[in-house]
Amino acid sequence: MVELTGSTHIDLLQLIESKSAFVGDVLATEYQSSGRGRLDRTFEAPAKSALLFSFYIKPRKERGEWGFIPLIAGLSLVKTISKLNPTLEASLKWPNDLLINEKKCAGIIAQATSEGLVIGIGLNVSMKSNELPVPTATSLALEGSSITDRNVLLAHILNTFAELLQAWENGYEFLEEYENSSSTIGRKIRIELPGGENLEARAAGISKNGELVLDNGKHVSAGDVIHLR
Repeated sequence: MVELTGSTHIDLLQLIESKSAFVGDVLATEYQSSGRGRLDRTFEAPAKSALLFSFYIKPRKERGEWGFIPLIAGLSLVKTISKLNPTLEASLKWPNDLLINEKKCAGIIAQATSEGLVIGIGLNVSMKSNELPVPTATSLALEGSSITDRNVLLAHILNTFAELLQAWENGYEFLEEYENSSSTIGRKIRIELPGGENLEARAAGISKNGELVLDNGKHVSAGDVIHLR
């Protein structure tokens, strides 16, 4: 745990590159000034209001299958929230958002290294409404969570992720579980692709590699999803 950093994700990647970090290492912070999201977006949360951490793993499956691991991280968040706060309606918006009552409460980022994968998670815990980055965001406290102890949340998330990852590496497929936890599957969506192209379709399912499968047969591996009414 560090009091202040630019980004736990960048810090951990640098530590790995310099061979100062090892598989299983976790880096958490009270405050980060340059938190990274997908597509190099930045975000900032008031000190001690969010659970901000990154961890390093070396999956036993082939690199081509690693695309499903961020979805396992998402499932770990849903299972943690559901276990500690059974009344909260937690779901996943593909590819990397945890929603509570259809508002974003957490984001996930994953980046491969030469040998492993760094996963970063930012979970809004005690942020007040005037501290949220956008009106469509929320926090555990705002949604009435009875658990806002970040140490408790961190332990549960990491332990749950370790259990799910081991099961996945041993051959268990989480496709059905993910789809049951998804707020994207079955909905009409607009996808903003990295190259600037937009497309509209209905989300039909998830592939074994974590791709979003559309009702027109296309598989999407990256993009921003907007849920349409």
